[in-house]
Amino acid sequence: MDVSDTATLREEQERERALHRTRAEGPRPTGLCLFCGLVVTHGRRWCDAECRDEWQAWSDHARQDRKA
Repeated sequence: MDVSDTATLREEQERERALHRTRAEGPRPTGLCLFCGLVVTHGRRWCDAECRDEWQAWSDHARQDRKA
């Protein structure tokens, strides 16, 4: 690995750290899909992308209602 490879690797690592710092944490996993209630594997919050998107839409709608 040369200096350029090392710099590229370091840049990628810093980018990942920055993304993790700026990403909203959101709800914690409970072992159940947060939208439909199905059992999900450890560390997951939704059973699939559809439930995740529906939960997000519901959450956004609820947030709008609180602002009004």
